[in-house]
Parts: sequence; structure tokens; C-alpha cells
Amino acid sequence: MEYKLPVEKVINTLKQDLPTLFQKDISYQIYTQDIYFKDPVNTFKYKFNYRIIFWTLRFHARLFFTQIYFDLHEVYQSAEDTILAKWTVRGVLRVPRNAGLFFNGYSTYKLNPNNLIYEHIDTWDRKPGEILRQFWQKQEDR
Repeated sequence: MEYKLPVEKVINTLKQDLPTLFQKDISYQIYTQDIYFKDPVNTFKYKFNYRIIFWTLRFHARLFFTQIYFDLHEVYQSAEDTILAKWTVRGVLRVPRNAGLFFNGYSTYKLNPNNLIYEHIDTWDRKPGEILRQFWQKQEDR
């Protein structure tokens, strides 16, 4: 049975987890079993799949990047049932020319009456194709 979490605990957990999501796993106790996730390239439901997406992020970060960062700018409650997190992803690929990655985004988390996150929607400041094109540019060309 789910118990009611204080919103501050959810916010503090996000503040703790998100900056290191490329290095270590996040805490899953603040999410419902049927969490819905959507970003510009993925859409799925359920905590098992949510865990896989974070494992995949860590795997690809280690495989493809010499440096990668998730810069968390702010996390706040924007409505009674909504938390917003604003962030930047930046990194350097393991390819010649020091190709880099950089994009901004925000995550919208919806809370159920127990203050567990049942929906996580990511919005990026550019299209996935524009982000991928950065891989073929030198850092100083961006």
C-alpha cells in the first residue's frame, strides 16, 4: 500500500538523484508502479521500464562519452500536483574532434494524492535530430 509522502521529500529526492543520474541509479520509492514516461524519443509505462531507461542512460553515458553532466538548475512545486525540474545535459563524445552534446530541458512530474510521481514528461529545447547533429561538430563550432 502506498503511503503519503511529503512533497518536500519528493523534491529533495529529485535534487539528490538527478545531478548524478549518469553515474549512479536514482531512488524509485517516489514513483508509482505504473509511472508514465514520455520524452521526444521514448514513451512507456511502468516502473520496470522506467528503471531500464535510467540504466540505459548510464550505460550509454559510459560507452559514448568521456564527460557527461546533468546540470540541475532548479526543482520546485509549480502547482499542487506538479513539480518542475529545469536542467541542462552536456557532454563530450568519445570520437575525434571532441564532438560535444548540449541541450536544455525541463521535466514535469505529476503527483497522485499520496504525492508519488505517476507521470514524468521531459521537454527538450531542440529536436532530437538537432541534438544528434552536434555529434559531428567540434565543440568550438557549436
